[in-house]
Formats: sequence, C-alpha cells, structure tokens
Amino acid sequence: MVIASGRSTRQVSAIAEHLAESLKASLGIQARMEGKEAADWVLIDTGDVIVHVFRPEVRDFYQLEKMWLPPGAARTAGSAPRA
Repeated sequence: MVIASGRSTRQVSAIAEHLAESLKASLGIQARMEGKEAADWVLIDTGDVIVHVFRPEVRDFYQLEKMWLPPGAARTAGSAPRA
C-alpha cells in the first residue's frame, strides 16, 4: 500500500492520472481507479499494490497510517478507549 497526498483536487487527479499512464506505458499494467471524479481521495488498484492519493484534509480525517501502529498507540492523550 502506498499513501500519498496532493495539495488540491486538481493535483490529486493529476497525480493519479500520471501514475496510471506511467504504469501502462512502462509496465503494461492497466490500473483501475476509484474517486477520480471528486479527486478528494483517489484509489488506484495496480493488482499487486494499492495507491491512495489524498487531499491533506481527507488524509488527516481517515488516518490510514494508523493501521500500522501498535494497539493503543493511536489514542490521543486523555481519550478513553471505546467500548
């Protein structure tokens, strides 16, 4: 999994499009894309690797990086565990 950010919807869309075009031209990989219309969060499925390209606010909201933290490390100071 690769997680990346663009600064705007235009940049997120451009990053995703360029990656898909480069994969096809260089490696012959036909990547599938989801979310390119809104371009807040574009998911690119290359088959073996999933690429997420976010706007900063959306990346901060979903915080996918937390999937790799040890249990309990994602909690903020003073927050109680959820039941």
